[in-house]
Amino acid sequence: MQREKFNIVVYSGDLDKVLAAFILATTAASMNMEVNMFFTFWGLNVLRKKKLTSGKNILQKMMSLLNRGGADRLPLSKFNMLGMGPAMMKILMKQSKVPAIPEMIKMAKELGVKFTACTTTLNFMGFTREDFIDGIDSFAGAATFLAEARECKVSYFI
Repeated sequence: MQREKFNIVVYSGDLDKVLAAFILATTAASMNMEVNMFFTFWGLNVLRKKKLTSGKNILQKMMSLLNRGGADRLPLSKFNMLGMGPAMMKILMKQSKVPAIPEMIKMAKELGVKFTACTTTLNFMGFTREDFIDGIDSFAGAATFLAEARECKVSYFI
């Protein structure tokens, strides 16, 4: 019997939205669904290493300065308060025994969740594959995501 498939487009790089995406992904994987997370635009920050990227032109270099990567550097979509909001959210997560995003990434990988990084976004933002953490299953564009989504019972955009 073929497993049900679940795709999530992770467009946002906001802590609260990324947390929701990983909760859904790990829950679906634990229910024996085949899960693919497609990271694009600000969602790529979740998979980026904590470093500045060089970029090929001045705009890419400026974006790199403003948009440093790292799963533990994500802002909140509301009440960011110059970084105090994410700090408070992380305390609440710890008190509630909700894993931090780096732990969620590890858990998702252990459950077989596939990670795809969008090459279109990667290229125009000046990122290289070396800018990303280990464990990404593929680097592909929107056509790959859409081909996967056609076979899915559920697709979300977060």
